[in-house]
Amino acid sequence: MNYLNAILVSCYSNSLFIVFAIAFAGFMIGNIKIKGVGLGAAGVFLAALVFGHFGYADQSLLHEIGLITIDNAALRLTMSMVQNMGLLCFVTSVGFIAGPNFFCNLKRNAKSYVCLAFVVIGIGSIICIAVISLTNIDSAMAVGILSGALTTTPGFAAAQDVVRANEVLLNEVTVGYAIGYPFGVVGVVLFVQLIPKILRVNLVEERAKLIVNSAKEKGKKKKKYTEIDSLGLCAFTLAIICGILLGKISIPLPGGATFSLGNTGGALLMGLLFGHFGHAGSLSMKLSHGFLESFREFGLMMFLIGAGVPGGSGFVDIIHKYGMILFIYGALMTLLPLIIGFLFAKHVVNLCLLDNLGSLTGGMTSTPALGVLIRSSGTDDVASSYASTYPVALVLIVLASQFIVTFL
Repeated sequence: MNYLNAILVSCYSNSLFIVFAIAFAGFMIGNIKIKGVGLGAAGVFLAALVFGHFGYADQSLLHEIGLITIDNAALRLTMSMVQNMGLLCFVTSVGFIAGPNFFCNLKRNAKSYVCLAFVVIGIGSIICIAVISLTNIDSAMAVGILSGALTTTPGFAAAQDVVRANEVLLNEVTVGYAIGYPFGVVGVVLFVQLIPKILRVNLVEERAKLIVNSAKEKGKKKKKYTEIDSLGLCAFTLAIICGILLGKISIPLPGGATFSLGNTGGALLMGLLFGHFGHAGSLSMKLSHGFLESFREFGLMMFLIGAGVPGGSGFVDIIHKYGMILFIYGALMTLLPLIIGFLFAKHVVNLCLLDNLGSLTGGMTSTPALGVLIRSSGTDDVASSYASTYPVALVLIVLASQFIVTFL
């Protein structure tokens, strides 16, 4: 018995054991469905939030009773690595999956995707400005809530860069992000599942509308390229390396600010390019669909755990300190852009349902929602709409965050 206890205590001090235990519990939660609607991958995020509240900080309950012995600094480092690696694996996989149809889809609907991104980010920004103008919430806190509500790490980082010299404002941006993020994840995940059920659409017919005509590819002579390994890990890692390098390039903006794609945008773009062309020089960049699906789901799981555990720490304390009103502001910054963006895409630019929802997840920069939408719709083609809208939304939210914090 003592030997068994020693094994368990050793596991509780192992950060990797904690990561995969959260994953297991999260998938069990996500598999619970009520009238056909479940949290899916967001169940992992919920499990991570719960663990973060009870076990992340050194003064948390699980630390005090001796169940978790790993210190906060080590756990923070692990979760940061898990989040970043997961996000890179996810967006790179999405890029490769969407790549073959991306440019054809973008050519047909480019204006629609750009307009939708402007609508979604514009509505969110207007609500953020209204909160600043009509309440006693300052711009740093409000932009933090906005970046959390839109689950956008680049927007969050942009706001932090503006106020980095002021520690008080820097903390407010972080707190605001923690307030807006949970509903930003769960709200969009539920939205993309509920809308098809509310509208009672035939998903088979909707999937057919997304089929891209690939006749131009037929009869084309295919050149044989060099494969380094049969699985495609070499090609996949090359795309990530190139994406990180691309993401480091900074573009100067008016007012002294700068813009960069970051790791996420860079990896997504390189995945799209390699996925579309299928090679880099003489090196084959063709990856099997099963390989990409596996890395997409694995990456999403790791990202949600890495983001959820730190977010859960102090979550209840935030509620006690600020009350529920800040969470209501965050919910509004998530729901109103979603609803108005959906209606705009449906009635103004006339996108089909799955195209609409895919581009909405891109406009909301919602990585978790895309993963759930792919599974619930039964097609990877929605990733093309996400990938078409995401870069535009990314640029807009970075600019909006910097503008609001600087001038309001």
